[in-house]
Amino acid sequence: MLLRTIPYILATIVVVKAAPQLSLGKTTLVGRDITGLKLDFFGGIPFAEPPLGNLRLKPPVLKTRLDVNTFDASNFGKGCLQPSSSVTEFSEDCLTINVFRPSGVKSNAKLPVLFWTYGGGFEDGQASIYNGSAIVAQSVARGTPLIYVNYNYRLGPLGFPQGQEADSRGALNLALRDQLAALEWVQANIGIFGGDKTKVTVFGESAGAIMTAILFLHSPLEKLARAAILESGSAATPQEFNAERREIDWQNFVAGVPSCASIATSGNTFDCLKAANSTEIFSGVINGLAKVTELFGYDPTFDGPNGLFPDIASKFLSTGNFARLPFIAGTNLDEGTAFTPTTIQSTADIEAFIVSGYSPPIVSPAVFASTVSKLLELYPDDPSLGSPFNTGNQTFGFNSNVKRAAALVGDIGFQAQRRSWIQAASRVGVKTFGYLFTQPQPNANPAEGVTHGSEVPFVYGAPTDTSASALRISAVMIDYWVSFATSLDPNDGHGIPRPHWAQYTPENQVLMQLNGANTTLIPDDYRKEQIAFINSEPAVFHQRRRRAN
Repeated sequence: MLLRTIPYILATIVVVKAAPQLSLGKTTLVGRDITGLKLDFFGGIPFAEPPLGNLRLKPPVLKTRLDVNTFDASNFGKGCLQPSSSVTEFSEDCLTINVFRPSGVKSNAKLPVLFWTYGGGFEDGQASIYNGSAIVAQSVARGTPLIYVNYNYRLGPLGFPQGQEADSRGALNLALRDQLAALEWVQANIGIFGGDKTKVTVFGESAGAIMTAILFLHSPLEKLARAAILESGSAATPQEFNAERREIDWQNFVAGVPSCASIATSGNTFDCLKAANSTEIFSGVINGLAKVTELFGYDPTFDGPNGLFPDIASKFLSTGNFARLPFIAGTNLDEGTAFTPTTIQSTADIEAFIVSGYSPPIVSPAVFASTVSKLLELYPDDPSLGSPFNTGNQTFGFNSNVKRAAALVGDIGFQAQRRSWIQAASRVGVKTFGYLFTQPQPNANPAEGVTHGSEVPFVYGAPTDTSASALRISAVMIDYWVSFATSLDPNDGHGIPRPHWAQYTPENQVLMQLNGANTTLIPDDYRKEQIAFINSEPAVFHQRRRRAN
């Protein structure tokens, strides 16, 4: 369950003086100077071979060097194929990476690195939306300079192939492989830009946070990063299934590729798809995404004991078998409003919505029904208890059950998962910090409250609300994030005076409430009974284990 990212055009890059240059192997990269900020930008740099032809639907082939004498790195590369009015707006040749750094940094500066993975429901999004200038500029101003990196990864059926054929061919979770390849490129090359490959903090929102959290489970993440920041997403946030469950989504994708449509249901489509041109593939992407039978049809999937996502996340959390990297993890107040149908009218509608999302269950039908029934009892039809929270009996013109469902959906997918994740990590001694973002959103739909994705513009220094409260919490959040990336502690004493953010421990389960009018520690006990019940039933709410091969 994740929101397709709202495009945040955060700043404009303008050339004002001689373009910065550096050598990547035998290639001269020519970047851009960012006006007024004393920052360099180098973008659109390939980190993998173009995933076209025989490389389509395969793991990325890492590319740490270029085969040209001079490379124009003054702009972002195109985003990966996704819904659009034109095939030329995006591209399959999209696996590119971007670097923002302070101007004049020496190659031996060894600056810490913030590495961003964007969200977008695994179906859309692109690196060019996210301008890291404000983050880097504030890091310099506070005396703790760092480098910001982001990249593109494959989306939809090209990034997360579904169905039995993709499973049999070992072609699942390709976008997760893209993420690892981008991190490997950073390991190989960030030193050239003045970065320290041993001080990489991975961070992301929604799909980006989920992808990063999944890499905690069964990947070489500990060799590629030293810390993480997870905004509104945990490994168990999406509805976890084997790839076979979404066979129809794969067939719909193939049916939209004109030269392969006749074999869409054959179970032998890859060879034809590799021979198709990008215009045909684009047609398939549009058709496949238009016909998904659920909110998101191209989530990460279980990929076997040797894969990146071999089992339900709760199994790893219960055994402590996950990467022991320090992390910040948090959520927004009203995560569920973005994913709840406003057409809901009754308890039966809510029940049907839950059942459709978590079927087939691993438990017996009787146990599943009983669990759902108990869950609905824990979330009564009382608008004052619903989401958006703290809005009393206001229903915004909808049936009162919409607020009820939004509270439930937000807790199942986000609040419960964040709490489960951070509690499991703290129990085994991982240094971790939690937050709840509650900053009011006066320019947004009031029926959505502080919804999914609301914090992103604040992290990037560009909230649409320019009130003193909003600007302050944006600056404070950047300071917390930069402090953590540079010192593994959000309380480094540099930058804006701000409340001490206490570490989350079994004995001190607290969150930082991020709110410009009241930034303060709060106990992590909201909806304690409801969330404890959700986390007591991982087989119901996290889906089944993968069958042994």
